Amino acid sequence: MKVFFYTELEDKMSISGLGKAIEHQKSAARDAGIEYVTSSDEDYDILHINTWLPKSYLVAANARLKGKKVVYHAHSTEEDYRDGFILGHETSRFIRWWLVRCYSLGDIIVTPSEYSKKLLQGYKGLEHKTIRVISNGVDLDFFRKDPDTGAAFRKIYGYSKDDKVIMGIGLYIRRKGISDFVELAKRFPDYKFIWFGYSSLKAATRDVREAVNTSLPNLTWAGYVDKQTIKAAFSGADLFLFPTLEETEGIPVIEAAACRQNIIVRDIPAFEGWLKDGENVYKARDIDDFEVRIRDFFDGKLKSLTEPAYELAKQRDLKIIGYQLRSVYEEVLNQESEKYQPE
Repeated sequence: MKVFFYTELEDKMSISGLGKAIEHQKSAARDAGIEYVTSSDEDYDILHINTWLPKSYLVAANARLKGKKVVYHAHSTEEDYRDGFILGHETSRFIRWWLVRCYSLGDIIVTPSEYSKKLLQGYKGLEHKTIRVISNGVDLDFFRKDPDTGAAFRKIYGYSKDDKVIMGIGLYIRRKGISDFVELAKRFPDYKFIWFGYSSLKAATRDVREAVNTSLPNLTWAGYVDKQTIKAAFSGADLFLFPTLEETEGIPVIEAAACRQNIIVRDIPAFEGWLKDGENVYKARDIDDFEVRIRDFFDGKLKSLTEPAYELAKQRDLKIIGYQLRSVYEEVLNQESEKYQPE
């Protein structure tokens, strides 16, 4: 069994959650002893495809024509596209149509959560497709609390050991809740806020541009950084704030859990069932609720949930994910493919 991992525009994808998910798949495959290639010049049995741009569709269609099995990884939905960039709402119906067209090429669709599976099953054209849920996972060998790097993070960014530091992660898009993050920095001038992540503001909505261009003495825009810096931040910050409005899963929250970080997330459907308010994270409905939760956390009214959060991460270790991928690959090899008819 040999798997071909194909990623369109891989260099550009690398700074996104999608790029991280693909990196996780390869690592998980290695852990499970799955042989894989990254070039179509080499022979393969299964195409595992993660992207839905035009060339991705052609690669998947060509694989079907050659009689290859296709596992299509559904990271994107209309719902998480809609509140991204300029004209997101106006073009989301077209994106939904295109996603269905791409994902339909999969003999099996893989998606990272029960929530995204439910969304996909509601799309006309995917109702009868086989959809398997596999978390994007986390590398527990790497993402773990490290007090030394945590202290170095505070020194590099000019924070004292007594500063209350709140970190956020995401691209510069509305969906990530970046405007609420800035508003909370305004409401807590005595706390330090730092946001990791970057994307061009050229395609960003006006509210996001205004948020990112906000200058506050307690707010730092750290930009895109490597995973070592993210690990250090998780180890050195006091709180991870994830005000995202829509996710298919949310890799940063799993990484934060792996680093035994306290977490406050927005109460959204994607987190139902596995992120539990008061058990492994704290949840907030809106900006005012976030304010109350943050204040209560630093006032000592909310207990630390780092250990139950870590238990959550353990269930999503890449070593486990690798064997779940292997199970899907074996399933797709053993099923009969419907004859592909090019449109």
